[in-house]
Amino acid sequence: MRKITVTKVSNRHQMNDFIRLPHRLYTNCPQYVPDLDSDILDTFNPRKNAGLDYSDIQPFVAYDENGECVGRIAGIINRRANEKWNTHNVRFGFIEFIDDKNVSEALLKAVETWGQEHSMTHIQGPMGIFDFDKEGMLVEDFDQMGSMITIYNPPYYPRHLESLGYKKEVDWVQVRIDVPQDVPAKYARVAKLSKEMFGLKVKKLTNDDVYKRGYGRKVFELLNLAYSPLFGYTELTDRQIDDFIRRYFPLVDNRMLPIIEDEKGRFVGVTITMGSLSHALRKSHGRLLPFGWFHLLRALKWKHEDKAEMLLIAVHPDYQGLGVNALFFDDLIPVYNKLGYRWAETGPQLEHNVRELSQWKPLNPTLTKRRRCYMKEL
Repeated sequence: MRKITVTKVSNRHQMNDFIRLPHRLYTNCPQYVPDLDSDILDTFNPRKNAGLDYSDIQPFVAYDENGECVGRIAGIINRRANEKWNTHNVRFGFIEFIDDKNVSEALLKAVETWGQEHSMTHIQGPMGIFDFDKEGMLVEDFDQMGSMITIYNPPYYPRHLESLGYKKEVDWVQVRIDVPQDVPAKYARVAKLSKEMFGLKVKKLTNDDVYKRGYGRKVFELLNLAYSPLFGYTELTDRQIDDFIRRYFPLVDNRMLPIIEDEKGRFVGVTITMGSLSHALRKSHGRLLPFGWFHLLRALKWKHEDKAEMLLIAVHPDYQGLGVNALFFDDLIPVYNKLGYRWAETGPQLEHNVRELSQWKPLNPTLTKRRRCYMKEL
């Protein structure tokens, strides 16, 4: 039996092992899309991660008897989420391990013990600090390429979790569509009615809108409002909003960022989409230097992939069911065609969010890449 030692990350060598382990585990896996090493490192830096203002995080690494790193995990306690949802949950995230149950068991036990030391009663995951972090263990469609916003893992991961007593808490699925040449008649009709009856209109943001006129902040304030009832959601703080605006808006082509306003100029809907960076991230091997930056810049500015990532859709609660989503599709489908995107995929969506999933029906969607949040009582 392999002897496994799990250690709290306390120095740069251990953190390097934590960061680089997936690159070794997925060396021959064409579906795996790496994170940028710098992004992982920033996650654990309170100066760069505003989520640590209200969360505790502890990374762990597992070594075998030869000193080889064979697994990693992070324990996370989101105090605001526990307060909002009246829970005492410790989350686990960043979990990676070789196909050895001794390793997975030791890693999860380390987080379970850490959670109990902080008076937690349940463990759940994979989840991040915040809901826009990667979450949900892949349980189906392991043959499909991942993305920059989702977890990829081998088929043995969920088998290990379930053998250790972890149960399903919730599932997410993604929606894949082929981009049609024309806007489906239903969307066009509903979009026209929404404009005429409710005075709704599409607005494309400029950089001045985002950074000088406050629309960047309005986007995330609307996300806070629309997403508040969803599983595990905690509202973004002002510091987090500032960080998201600074980090992510420069990556988005404003032509793919429609917002909806009513006749009084009230901001009632937004969808954030962008070209996929999956292949560029694979070519970067998780590093911006020496040449990773070039692959990412090339994908963003010069030669993008055939796939568009539909990252987020948010509609003000007062306007849900009034055709806002049809306005998005009516605007974006011609843009996708003009820019050469052949297909598109959403981020993970809760399987029980029937209203959200039903909006895709006119596009003959495929539900794919089921992901699971597991739960266990401590």
